[in-house]
Amino acid sequence: ESMPMTMIKLRAYIKAKGAEISEENSEGGLHVDLAQIIEACDVCLKDDDKEVESVMNSIVSLLLILETEKQETLIESLCEKLVKSREGERPSLRMQLLSNLFHGMDETAPVRYTVYCSLIKVATTCNAIAFIPTDLDQVRKWITDWNLNTEKKHTLLRLVYEALVECKKSEAAAKVMVELLGSYTEDNASQARVDAHRCIVRALKDPNTFLLDHLLALKPVRFLEGELLHDLLTIFVSAKLAAYVKFYQSNKDFIDSLGLNHEQNMAKMCLLTFMGMAVEFKEISFDTMQQELQLEEDQVEAFVIDAVRTKMVYCKIDQTQRKVIVSHSTHRTFGKQQWQQLYDSLSSWKGNLATVKTSLQTLSPSA
Repeated sequence: ESMPMTMIKLRAYIKAKGAEISEENSEGGLHVDLAQIIEACDVCLKDDDKEVESVMNSIVSLLLILETEKQETLIESLCEKLVKSREGERPSLRMQLLSNLFHGMDETAPVRYTVYCSLIKVATTCNAIAFIPTDLDQVRKWITDWNLNTEKKHTLLRLVYEALVECKKSEAAAKVMVELLGSYTEDNASQARVDAHRCIVRALKDPNTFLLDHLLALKPVRFLEGELLHDLLTIFVSAKLAAYVKFYQSNKDFIDSLGLNHEQNMAKMCLLTFMGMAVEFKEISFDTMQQELQLEEDQVEAFVIDAVRTKMVYCKIDQTQRKVIVSHSTHRTFGKQQWQQLYDSLSSWKGNLATVKTSLQTLSPSA
């Protein structure tokens, strides 16, 4: 790393680029000088010359040696400059500067919040989210470390969510959204409407999301009870295909207004209905399949193959007896009944183990 440029050199460089700044250092010490330099530094970012990098890195290095209480407002104004810079103006340099700043600061400094939010904003404009830590456990730790209030916590989670959606990481994005919705309280549940709405629509839209019952438990989603969107979600959580078809016939415009695709909804509801059937019955006749899933006879086989591909259902086709034999299916909802089933199967497993142990002991007394 080269030594940071001196203040006088920084001032001269920035002045030469056309900024309104005196070449003399101020009387007020390092933080006043830095404040003046940061105020004028956007002239540098417009330029492609080699020295810009070392000038900007010098500013970051000098910022990091300031006392913590003097850093905050300066870091905020530098971040604002780096985010505001016009599209396409050296985004990788701006990311590098923010990253150096972020990693150079004290782990628990609350102003890291501003730097992190700025990093996300710049990374989103240049498709570089992959290079930024967005792991939910890490983000949770920061929220605690930086002692963020509710509003900042929500802003942070929403930014991370948007960024992950932008770069097609739908599973990670969904986890962040559930975290966001789970962090609302009664006081701010009404602001949560917008987030809840977006979360439900994205989940319905996502071709790889099939299990939705956890959304119903979230406060902001419960807030939507009695509205069409909540009714639709409930259908996807636990109803059959016929219920969706009926809903669609009465609310076609509503489905279109959400930007949902009816064919895709039908396909997802077919699979969900089949999952429910497969939990209940170990054998399902082709006739039942055709009736419940509104399929033609020659569509059954292709449907089953697609269903198995999702890994939500494991089954095989018995052509001669025209039926599907199920070996396992994922539960669409996990409620009291499923806990009871789990408890029963664990209890019988425990019982079987005891029997095995007893028969081993009779066979070999030393065991």
